[in-house]
Amino acid sequence: MLALAVFVGTKGRGSNLFALRDAIEAGRLAASIAVVIGTRAEAPALVRARAAGLSVRIVDPQTIHPEEYGAALLATLKDAGTDTIALAGFLRRVPPLVVQAFPHRIVNIHPSLLPLFGGKGMYGEHVHRAVLEYGVKVSGCTVHFVDEAYDTGPIIAQRSVPVWDTDTPETLAARILPLEHALLAESLQLLAEGRLTLNGRVVRVLTDAAAGGTESRMP
Repeated sequence: MLALAVFVGTKGRGSNLFALRDAIEAGRLAASIAVVIGTRAEAPALVRARAAGLSVRIVDPQTIHPEEYGAALLATLKDAGTDTIALAGFLRRVPPLVVQAFPHRIVNIHPSLLPLFGGKGMYGEHVHRAVLEYGVKVSGCTVHFVDEAYDTGPIIAQRSVPVWDTDTPETLAARILPLEHALLAESLQLLAEGRLTLNGRVVRVLTDAAAGGTESRMP
C-alpha cells in the first residue's frame, strides 16, 4: 500500500486529489493519503482538504531560502511517513533533492499527450489553448514519473480524445479531466502492485503473474 503525499497548486480546487481519495475509498487504489502539501494556506484545494479531514502542511518557498526549500519538503515528507508523491496541479518544479530522495516514486498528471505541449508555463487552459491553436486532431493526458525538469520524465500511461472543430479550451478540458482522474489512480495502483518496470526511459507494465515473480521492477 502506498503512503501518498499529494502536492497541490495554489489555484485548482483539488479535483485530482479528491479523485484519488475516491479511488482509495472505492478500493481501486491501495493507498492512503498521508499528507497534502501546498504553498498557500488559502489555496482552494487545501481549504477543501482541511474540510475533508485530510492532513495538510504548508511549505511556502516564499518564506524559505531557495537552497533550503528541498530540505524543508523532505522533512515534511519524512514526518508524514510518505513513500510516494503524486503531483495534482502542483506547478512548481520539484527540487532535485526531493527527486533524488524519491527515485521513480514521484508521479505527475499532465493534460496533454507529452512530449507535446509540456514544459514550464504549460498547464490547464494554457495547454488546451495551445492544442487548439496548433490544430492537432488528438489530445489527451499523460501520467509520467517526475525528473528534475518540467514534464520530461518517463511516460507511464496516456489516454486520448479527439479534438473537435467546435472545441474551446473549456470544452476540451472538460472532456479530458475525467480521463486524468482515472489514469492517475490507475497508474498509482500499478506502482502499488509492483507492476512497473523501467528500461532507460521506457516504462513497461508487467502482467499480474510477472509482478508476482522474480522480474526486476520498481522498488
